[in-house]
Amino acid sequence: MLVPIDLIVLIAALVVAWLVFTALMRVVKTTLSTALTVAAIVLILQIGFGVQPQQLWQQIVQLPQMIRELLTGN
Repeated sequence: MLVPIDLIVLIAALVVAWLVFTALMRVVKTTLSTALTVAAIVLILQIGFGVQPQQLWQQIVQLPQMIRELLTGN
């Protein structure tokens, strides 16, 4: 008995849709986890040490230059 091509295409489409959906769920889960971690770190720095988000951002922006200076010895 031959399976109609439409049924094969339908099954393939369902498998692809499921794979895409699970991949997107992983991305969303990872993104939310990272965002909550960053928010917790910023909150702890603000409350515990009085570090403002702008100060933290300045350090992040200057980080490549600091690493370059460490590597080149300047």
